[in-house]
Amino acid sequence: MLSNSSLETLFTKARSQNGWLNKDITDEQIQQLYDLLKFGPTSANSCPARFTFIRSKEAKERLRPYLDSGNIEKSMSAPAVAIISYDIDFYKKLPYLFPHTNAKSWYEGKEQKIKLTAELNATLQGAYFIIAARSIGLDCGPMIGFNKEKLNQEFFPNEKIKSIFICGIGYGDKTKVHRRSPRLDFEDACEIL
Repeated sequence: MLSNSSLETLFTKARSQNGWLNKDITDEQIQQLYDLLKFGPTSANSCPARFTFIRSKEAKERLRPYLDSGNIEKSMSAPAVAIISYDIDFYKKLPYLFPHTNAKSWYEGKEQKIKLTAELNATLQGAYFIIAARSIGLDCGPMIGFNKEKLNQEFFPNEKIKSIFICGIGYGDKTKVHRRSPRLDFEDACEIL
């Protein structure tokens, strides 16, 4: 069992960030983050998520026009912004990722199944991304306020990668965090049968 301190870092004291300290993150931290999150489970080990890390000023300026106004400052000031996306060709890697059977055949020619599987599992991987970032001492600011279609055209012109959400990562400015909003009680969200 994890210590209370670890659980606080990952869940109970962790907060979504709205502002950032002027402190860079390293390539090694980004690599470490991915090397943790990649072990989270996905259907048939499909691993459909793709992560694009926007760090340079030039890349951030490419991102800016597609952000909702409320997300511009917190994205531009973040040490990095990750675009969490899915690859519609994920199933082509299944012979390597899930060699136990011909899992690739489960998806070939099944556009709706490809999209549903890719989007759901990449979203799970996006959640693992947040937990992995927190576990190595980084803060996160996930956002869905952006024009997906135009962002996809800018960053993924081959049309094989589709964005789900973006997430600022770095060291959060605690003075810019809102008061924690309530959560549903167990009785309101759960049922034991």
